[in-house]
Amino acid sequence: MIESATGVKAKAPLIRRRYRPELQECSIQRSGVLELHLTILPLPGESATGMLERLAVLLKAYNASVIRHEVFGALADHPDFVIALHRLFGAEPWPVTFVEGASCNDESVAGMHVLAVAGVRVDSLSVNNRMVGRIFEDGHARHCVLGDIRPAENSVPHARQAMQVFENIESVLSRTGMSLLNVARTWLFLDDILSWYGPLNQVRREFFERHHLFDHTVPASTGVGTRNPVGAALVAGAWAVEPTNGSLFLGEVGSPMQCPAPAYGSCFSRAVEIVTPGWRRMFISGTASIAPKGDSVCAGDVDGQIDLTMQVVRAILVSREMDYPDVTRATAYLRNPADAPLFRRWCTKLGLENWPLIITQAVVCRDELLFEIEVDAMAPVRKNVSSTWEI
Repeated sequence: MIESATGVKAKAPLIRRRYRPELQECSIQRSGVLELHLTILPLPGESATGMLERLAVLLKAYNASVIRHEVFGALADHPDFVIALHRLFGAEPWPVTFVEGASCNDESVAGMHVLAVAGVRVDSLSVNNRMVGRIFEDGHARHCVLGDIRPAENSVPHARQAMQVFENIESVLSRTGMSLLNVARTWLFLDDILSWYGPLNQVRREFFERHHLFDHTVPASTGVGTRNPVGAALVAGAWAVEPTNGSLFLGEVGSPMQCPAPAYGSCFSRAVEIVTPGWRRMFISGTASIAPKGDSVCAGDVDGQIDLTMQVVRAILVSREMDYPDVTRATAYLRNPADAPLFRRWCTKLGLENWPLIITQAVVCRDELLFEIEVDAMAPVRKNVSSTWEI
């Protein structure tokens, strides 16, 4: 039995993992809810449609409902993907964030990450008849997960589109009784990122200051350069959480090897954790080869960038009594797809061949950076690691 700071006791979650070359599956049973974390990779020559058909089999086997769905693939495949999604699951079954993400092995789709749950009620949120969010409770918290959040107008300047996306996130959350103070994580997929990453951060800072996030927890975030099917300057996702029984902690986790990102003008936390009795969930932001003072290092050396980045990720995990095996979802972004074998060799060296990993091509937020990775992790609370943040 594990006791939280509030005295609420809970059994540690039961975690099972299954690995196949085309599927990494992690199921976590806790507090009456089953979480199913899936990373689906294409079989040789398989389209996104075939991957959806395999997803349908898994969801039926678990009687599970999708909460979050990301697809990294060729934009030319998107129309067929939508047709197959509707054929298999009905019109607008859940939000899907589909972004251009070339595979690094000649397939048209790099892969898809799916989070599904079973054993609990799942509610949906729509805007203008388009699904944008899913809500579920796990006994300790209510989770609101948003996807494919778009600007209202694609024709206005990029910075204005970014503001519209943040405003849309705020508006949708307000319908659930939550606010931006409940947001643990955001994902920002930006077209032509290098041309306007500075203006994005200015907009984000202004928006966060207006809503007092710097006095609370700044969300973890990923910001990478990828196009989207609707031609917007960006599309986004977010994860917000609200306690239901007073036993939830939400807060920033610092990077032992890096300075806080706001120190050099980027408005995100290196990582954020959600802690409830018995378990800990970690969101680690998009992480790259950044030195303790915020400078890029290992310029032109992708091996060096990979090595330093992964040291940084592991240091964050270990600081919260986690490690690489606790990762439930990972996405690696490579500037040059030809560098993928270097990262795969690095994974093999550390025994991570079966990681729930998608490797895709994308542009990182600085021109000299060649590699970035983001991870989610989940594990039982193993020790009394201090958690002093509360909402």
